[in-house]
Amino acid sequence: MATPNKRTTVYFEADLHHALRIKSAETERTVSEIVNEAVRLSLAEDADDMAAFEERASEPNLPFEAVVLDLKKRGKI
Repeated sequence: MATPNKRTTVYFEADLHHALRIKSAETERTVSEIVNEAVRLSLAEDADDMAAFEERASEPNLPFEAVVLDLKKRGKI
C-alpha cells in the first residue's frame, strides 16, 4: 500500500520557479514530480557518499597540512 503524499510549502527563487514551470509543461510532469525526483537523486547521492566514507573508514587519515607540504615539496604547487 502506498503511503499518502505529504504537503509542504517550498519557496523558490523566481527564476528557478519559472524554469520548473517550463520544464513541467514541456515534460508533461508536475512540479511536484520534478522536485520529488530531484530530492530522491540528491538523497541517493548522499547515500553513495556515506557508503564510500564507510568503505574508506579504515584508511589512514592524512592531515591537510601534511598533504599541502608534500605537494609543495614535490613542486606540484
